[in-house]
Amino acid sequence: MSDSEPIVLRPSQAGASVPGTGQLHQGTPAQVVYFDRRELDDILAVYGRKVAAGEWRDYAIDIGRDKAVFSIFRRASECPLYRIEKNPKLARKQGAYSVIAAGGLILKRGHDLRRVLGVLERRLRVVEH
Repeated sequence: MSDSEPIVLRPSQAGASVPGTGQLHQGTPAQVVYFDRRELDDILAVYGRKVAAGEWRDYAIDIGRDKAVFSIFRRASECPLYRIEKNPKLARKQGAYSVIAAGGLILKRGHDLRRVLGVLERRLRVVEH
């Protein structure tokens, strides 16, 4: 597998698509938004650092026709702390990528995933008394 080859995840709806073809039974091609390998590498690099620090413990990936979502959890039984969304319809406007907090507040939006993920990195500042 090359870095540019996408990771194909199929929807879990039974009978929604013909296996291996990515097409619906009506003959129309299924349009699914997903994270490619480079995007997942960037997301999992941030996620791995936060897991190592003990801040995050679980994640979920949702794919759909409109957007792909990487949800981050402190515990699996809770609602997500953050959602990293890829919405191609916003690519020419505000940017396809966004980080959304648990309350629905958009923390950062943009065209470059690495810059958008920067909002999740805690920056240390020198505090003088």
